[in-house]
Amino acid sequence: MKTIIVTISPTGQTQLETRGYAGAGCRTVSRDLEAALGDVVADQPTAEFYAAAPPERITLRILPRNCNATGQCAP
Repeated sequence: MKTIIVTISPTGQTQLETRGYAGAGCRTVSRDLEAALGDVVADQPTAEFYAAAPPERITLRILPRNCNATGQCAP
């Protein structure tokens, strides 16, 4: 499960932790939060950061030019 945890200390310091994101995907989802929270003073990538991101599955359906989206083809 993909999770973003934001911890705010009594002094106002924040800590942002992402879980379940392989590779640099964590940086993509946390970028806007980091910008809203202020300057980043430390960055500690976890083992998940160095793991290879799983490939996304994409299914393409290619039809001849004389066919429509429902698969009906003109002569």
